[in-house]
Amino acid sequence: MLQLDVIVNNLPFLLEGALVTIKLTLIALICGLPLGITFGLMQSSDSKILKGVATAYVSVFRGTPLLVQLMIIFNALPFWGLTLSAFESGALALALNSAAYTSQSIRAGIQSVDQGQYDAAKVLGLSYAQTMQFIILPQAIRNIFPALINEMINLLKETAVISVIGELELFRRGQVIASQTFLVIEPYLMVGICYYVMILILSNLAAYVEKRMKVNS
Repeated sequence: MLQLDVIVNNLPFLLEGALVTIKLTLIALICGLPLGITFGLMQSSDSKILKGVATAYVSVFRGTPLLVQLMIIFNALPFWGLTLSAFESGALALALNSAAYTSQSIRAGIQSVDQGQYDAAKVLGLSYAQTMQFIILPQAIRNIFPALINEMINLLKETAVISVIGELELFRRGQVIASQTFLVIEPYLMVGICYYVMILILSNLAAYVEKRMKVNS
């Protein structure tokens, strides 16, 4: 039998952790999305230098585990005179990692835009930057919107990794409750339900936005 009193008594503590998880996700998304767009544009450019830099970045961050990246940021940066809190280190690691994956979606979205759009922009006398800003990127983002939402959902779930450096996000608070109550099922069941509810809300919101985008297109 589940001990419902444990669930009820610790629910406020877990909800505070859920807020930390949401903050981590939003900060990582706000920082990682522009960076991902930048690297996606670099990979789609004709410059070998820009393409090489972006390709190297993506290769490193997609080729190593997020946990390793987090531990390097949290433990190595102080040796270079930059000390970050667990929350800041986690947000930075998530943003950098997410940017690598987002850049691939952006690159694919840019490649999915018909060549005729580029030709039309040239006829109108638009520069490369104007073409990307006003014509190509809006269409690319619309085409890859489901992939971006999947990345956002993955980002939310990956915040659990931050628990290893002591940040009291949702998963870490579940661990605290488990250690204090000597129970396993109840704390992690509550954690799982919290993650599920957040992802369900995010998925439904994304579906609504995608529907509105199709109506307005």
